[in-house]
Order: sequence, then structure tokens, then C-alpha cells
Amino acid sequence: MFPYLASPIGPDGTIRSAVLGRLCDDLIHAGVHGLTPLGSTGEFAYLDRVQRMTVVEATIDAAQGRVPVIAGVASTTIADAVAQAKAYQARGADGILAVLEAYFPVSDAGVEAYFRAIADAVDVPVVIYTNPQFQRSDLSLDVIARLAEHPRINYIKDASTNTGRLLSIINRCGDAIKVFAASSHIPAAVMLIGGHGWMAGPACIIPRQSVELYNLCQAACWDDAMRLQTRLWRVNEAFARFNLAACIKAGLSIQGYDVGDPVPPQAALTSEQRKVVEDVLHSLG
Repeated sequence: MFPYLASPIGPDGTIRSAVLGRLCDDLIHAGVHGLTPLGSTGEFAYLDRVQRMTVVEATIDAAQGRVPVIAGVASTTIADAVAQAKAYQARGADGILAVLEAYFPVSDAGVEAYFRAIADAVDVPVVIYTNPQFQRSDLSLDVIARLAEHPRINYIKDASTNTGRLLSIINRCGDAIKVFAASSHIPAAVMLIGGHGWMAGPACIIPRQSVELYNLCQAACWDDAMRLQTRLWRVNEAFARFNLAACIKAGLSIQGYDVGDPVPPQAALTSEQRKVVEDVLHSLG
């Protein structure tokens, strides 16, 4: 259970490292297995290089080695992605979450070269991340299977809404690559078919419940897991209606974390939308 961390940021663009540190500490005490700065929830696409490094540094400093920190790397170019990955490893990241940004379409060969170059450049595990809803270039099954042969590409985080695709990856790659689900999937269902866990933004605001769900799945207590999953799915339903970063930041704000608003041109939730998130959180305790 790896929460995608929100990136607390002020109106002037300053990263609120103390707020992020407190969030990380609370998540670790809630039992999460690792921390992932600069995922989709972390608004990586809206932050500059200095802001991204500050987020990674604050997370590593807060973790203090208690759990692994898997830092997000994203770029349109191989050279820049490699530079990011090397910098985060040098700063102390325990792994890299790699995603390809694209403006022009990229061929399968180009997609494979991008992820392979990142894995070649570091000495830590790499999670390849695909989010077809927002990306111009997806990872095909053939590319995933070839990348799974790389000694440092050990995991994939798939944010498609196609759970059957996850089973295809598991069947095709076996133990060569472990599958993490996203909040766009039903985590208990992914665990049932052989998933390794999930990386998702909502775990920032319901960490204890998310860890409990993981533990129930690991113990094969499927009836109890599905009862809890059914309750937790209300979070996913609410978040599907609004901007994800805005929902996470509203949820954290309701819980007392001064994370600020999403980076413009994204908009914060309206008072009515915020009430939806608040009601869901209250219903989950």
C-alpha cells in the first residue's frame, strides 16, 4: 500500500515541506508500506524541476529510512528522465516510478527505449507506470513483457480501468513483474487475481482503512475484504466526479493539513464539492 502523496504548495509556488513531512509521518504511523512522491496526485505535470526535487527531498527526510520512498520521474525526453532518476537516487530515493509524458505520438520502440534508459541509469528498482486516460502513448503487452526482463524493472503500476488487462500482464509475465493497481481499479479484485498491491492517491486520506484492506486480502479473508472494499469505494466514486488532486487536497485540508490548492489552471473544489468529500470521509470514520 503506497500512497501517492499530495504536494503541499503555497500561492507563491513554495513547497510546504513541513506539511509534507507531517503527512509522511502520519502515513507511516498508519501502517503504509512506502511513500510515492510525484505521482499523479502529486501534480508532477504542474511542478518545475526545483519544486519536484524539494518534494522528493522532503519525503526522504521525513521517511528517515522507515519505509521505502519511490520517487516519480516524468518527462517527454529520455535525457531529462534519466537526469531526474539519477538525481533522485543520489538524494536517497529507494526506487523510481517512471512515466512517459508525450506530446507527439511515440512508437512502441520509443516507449521501450524510454523506460529501459531510466532502468539502465539507476541501481534501484523501477516501477513502470502507465495511465492511458492521460497519456498519448501507452505500454503495450509486448513492451511490458520485454521490459519485465530488465533486472531492475520489477513492478508495473497500471492506471487503466481495464482489470482484464492486469490479468493479461500477470499471465504473460508471471513473477518477472509485480502488478500494482490504481484507484481506477477495485483493489480487492486486483489482489484476488494476483496483484501485489496498489499505489493510489486516496490512501493519503484513508490510510488505515487502505492498509486494513490490504491485510485482509493478504490473509485471503475475501468476504471481509469485500465488505470493507464496498465501503471504501465511495471514495473512488466521489473522486471520479472531480479533479483528483483537488479532491485529495480538499480531503487533507478537512483533516487539518495545510496543503493549499491545486496548481492553476486547476481549480480547487467548490464548497458544494468539498461537502461531498467531507461527507464521504465522515462516513468512513
